[in-house]
Amino acid sequence: MLTERHLEIFVALAEEEHFGAAAQRVGITQPPLSQGLRRLEALLGVRLFERERGVFLTEEGALLLPHARRALAALAELRETGAREHADGRRLRLGLAPEVPAPLAADVAAAPVRAGDRARISTVTAPTASLLSDVASGRLDLAVVRHPSVLHGLAAGQVILLPTWILTPAGSATPAGSATPAGSATPAGSATPAGPAGPDRPADSGGAAEVGGTAGAGGAAVRRLPVAVRPRGEAPAAHDLFVDTLASRGRRVETVVVADERAGLALVAAGQAALVTADETLTASRVERRRATDPPLPLRLRVVWNPRRSGAASEDPAATARLLENVLAEGAAR
Repeated sequence: MLTERHLEIFVALAEEEHFGAAAQRVGITQPPLSQGLRRLEALLGVRLFERERGVFLTEEGALLLPHARRALAALAELRETGAREHADGRRLRLGLAPEVPAPLAADVAAAPVRAGDRARISTVTAPTASLLSDVASGRLDLAVVRHPSVLHGLAAGQVILLPTWILTPAGSATPAGSATPAGSATPAGSATPAGPAGPDRPADSGGAAEVGGTAGAGGAAVRRLPVAVRPRGEAPAAHDLFVDTLASRGRRVETVVVADERAGLALVAAGQAALVTADETLTASRVERRRATDPPLPLRLRVVWNPRRSGAASEDPAATARLLENVLAEGAAR
């Protein structure tokens, strides 16, 4: 079996070019060093050194020496990291769904420390399905996931509703399935006058294209604008609820799958899709933002943890979950 000592002998002999000096550097006598070198060469199947006139690397030895140095450095880093983790004590491992806006995600992750918890915080961002699996297996202590989700025995806190905005190409669309109030219908093919766009602007009541559908004013067909969504497999139940809400007025909903909200925003800016987001800072030139109020399309979130896994990372996961929920609720109220 290849060991760290084999690598130390290899590197020391390559740099010292003398068996006695290499043995002293490694902290052994010369016979064990020679035996270790022969064992290493047998394991690798190559001759590492020429020994006829001094000690010199062979061509194969010169090629393998950088790999040996990197392996020793990686082992040293592994030991240092382990020692640091042991010295630093308890760690709280937190997962966050990618739909959680970055500023709010930062506040959630910082909440335990701000409340006096001395645990080191580590965070990962991953789809809801992955987070649920990691919490169940113990790889994560708590996670903020989309609701609804199949929890498979995990504990969960209350559902927090974050407000969302609909991003559309400037002057082009209204929320999917939104009704056009009497007296405010817009002729098919004409655009709704674009007012100042901003995070606090309420949803407009009319438009020339419909997000995710085809019905227009007076029943006339208008240009389809699909809704950019993340893959259904990331959060199947939450995805289905979102699409069903868009289709709640009897209209067929079209979607286009994107990797993340940045990709969705790019499609909006190109005039090829609409996007629903809880990130009040997400925007681009020639993109309008409207509150998603008709129908409401809140981002539903819950904190989950595994009640069967106590211990090390969170002495009271339910209490930590409530702390995270409070931060989420404050974010929803802003």
